[in-house]
Amino acid sequence: MTPEDPISDDNQTQSPTLRVVPMPADTNVAGDIFGGWILSQIDIAGSVVAHRRAHGRVITVAVNAVQFHKPVFVGDLVSLYARVVRVGTTSITVDVTVYAERFSNDTHAQRVRVTEATLTYVAMGPDRKPRPVPLQDPDYGDRV
Repeated sequence: MTPEDPISDDNQTQSPTLRVVPMPADTNVAGDIFGGWILSQIDIAGSVVAHRRAHGRVITVAVNAVQFHKPVFVGDLVSLYARVVRVGTTSITVDVTVYAERFSNDTHAQRVRVTEATLTYVAMGPDRKPRPVPLQDPDYGDRV
């Protein structure tokens, strides 16, 4: 699927992990939303699902990949969808897909996939050292 393809994936039925509207203060010198702002939203969304899966504190240890497909503009409704794709002994890898909903003529909205990223988190114990991720998620059985 390319960013230009129609939106027909699971994200139409899945609830977003995070939704936010960027403001003028979030723009870069060209007037588009600053890539660093988008990355921070991606990290927040990714950490939400990693925290749930780890049943506790996680830290970001790697941004494995990021692809910016389209710009984000002030006033877009930005929806971030995060899902766990791998669970290791202490680590959790999460894919985050970002869509922007653009409104025109006050009635019609265009939904565009703008960014994708993969991040790795590590579960942390109270001693601030890595701890094992539970083998099974009690809320979701064997699914990760």
